Amino acid sequence: MRIIYLFLFLFFFQSLYAQKGILVEYQRSSNNKVMESQDPTLVYANAEQTVITSRKIMSGEAKMPYELFVIKRPSNAYYKMTRVNAMKQIGTIDSNAINKQNLEITKETKKILGYTCYRAKTSVNSNSIDIWYTTELKVKGGPSDLGQNLGFVLEVVRNGNSAVTASKIEKLKEWPTSLNLPQSLVYVDDLTYKDELWKSRFTQVPVFKNEKISFSDDSKSDSILRFANGTVIVKKVKIPKINPGQTVFVQLTEKSKGDAYDRTGSVFIIPQDQQLSFLDGMQKGMNTLPFYDNGNGKKYQGVIRTANYSPILELMRFFTPFGVSQFNYLKLKGKTWQDSVLYRQDISELAGAISDQEVYVGAFIGNYDKNGHEISLELTVHPGFDRSQSLKKLLPIFNTTNVMEMGGQEYGTMFNKDQGLVVTFELKEDAENVQLRYVTTGHGGWGNGDEFVPKTNRIFLNEVPLFGFTPWRNDCGSYRLSNPASGNFANGLSSSDLSRSNWCPGTVTYPIFIDIGKLKAGKHTVRVHIPQGESEGTSFSSWNVSGVLLYD
Repeated sequence: MRIIYLFLFLFFFQSLYAQKGILVEYQRSSNNKVMESQDPTLVYANAEQTVITSRKIMSGEAKMPYELFVIKRPSNAYYKMTRVNAMKQIGTIDSNAINKQNLEITKETKKILGYTCYRAKTSVNSNSIDIWYTTELKVKGGPSDLGQNLGFVLEVVRNGNSAVTASKIEKLKEWPTSLNLPQSLVYVDDLTYKDELWKSRFTQVPVFKNEKISFSDDSKSDSILRFANGTVIVKKVKIPKINPGQTVFVQLTEKSKGDAYDRTGSVFIIPQDQQLSFLDGMQKGMNTLPFYDNGNGKKYQGVIRTANYSPILELMRFFTPFGVSQFNYLKLKGKTWQDSVLYRQDISELAGAISDQEVYVGAFIGNYDKNGHEISLELTVHPGFDRSQSLKKLLPIFNTTNVMEMGGQEYGTMFNKDQGLVVTFELKEDAENVQLRYVTTGHGGWGNGDEFVPKTNRIFLNEVPLFGFTPWRNDCGSYRLSNPASGNFANGLSSSDLSRSNWCPGTVTYPIFIDIGKLKAGKHTVRVHIPQGESEGTSFSSWNVSGVLLYD
């Protein structure tokens, strides 16, 4: 009789225990070392549900957006909820996430916090996962969705070296009401949920959306300024404050709307720090800007820094492919053309030029087609980790990319003389950790043109050799699927396959960073020398080079 009473007491206690639930706290570790400054995972569980949250969320200290998870029993419906901001929260429900798991149960056991745990194995995205679970707690739960149907998961180990392990278990006197799903929660499909959660983690700064860049006499400015018959578009944009350590990206999507050729493109800002700016040349004529004269009889407008003028600051150099999207009807067996080209580049080193400012952002594609190209452009600012650094100071000193080509700006042909490009600039203060951010591409689209002939770029500082290299890209064939209108040759190659002077159709040209070290306040001279090839008839070579000083 006493045995029956004892059994009934234990059954009643365990049922009450399961109803009120338990709280399990977890710590993350790497290679058996507990990670510092972590926000421990908290798991609340009873017979009806499991809630996965964190200490900071429960104390109200978590920064938004933050996410928590709920598993309802016995259906195992998996709820994901994100608090986007104080006014918005979204959720989604996955009815199969728990039940569809493919887990291999082993006979291995070990003790965690005094409980006998069994090992289950699985693989997620090529990561081997060990799940250590116990059935002695009489409720189900764990720090993730993995193994939720086995029992209570007290440890999850990824690839044998990264672990989330239970560090403390306590009984709940009552279930926290804050863990109940809000009645006003807006539910969306899983793909929409993931997208909104992802976008809520960083700041998007839209610039252009499906805007045409084409050559047309009918091109007119509206909310967007259009120059050079519509081949350049400019918009004034408010950029949020960018904190040290944050990461900044520029992202552009391009489609052909009629132009079949590979074209030079540039994303830039127009500095407003001096008496004259590039915008003055756009609005009043390029000949209103300072000239650069290398002695060959040509006048190069607005390409170098002077005492009262700053050249444009290039964010990204890119090249359109041969007719992506518009010419996808040109079928080839075994090839499926891309719908568009995405160009995305980290420009964090330039954050000091745009942070907490209204700036003129421009985009250029050199073309003579009335339908041209369609682009979308945005900047994104992402949370960082290293706040010990500060934003770099910047000084744009030259840019020979003739973004106003269709507005009368001269091509960068000044390298046909030995002096090449020479610019004298003045530093107002001593500078440390100085770098030259240098972008270079060679052009001249025939066999002997500089586009197809490697040429060494040499840079001199105060007439002392600073750096030399031969810019060349031999990976252009990797981007064949973005080039449906590329010409095909008798030797089995396509035009888009051919190696070029630091660019390929459908790609970004990355800057190089040339270390200078310390520079004293005062005047300094930079010279860029490139052995530009001779013209052949009406065919000529040119070089688009841009340079900006970065320093502390």
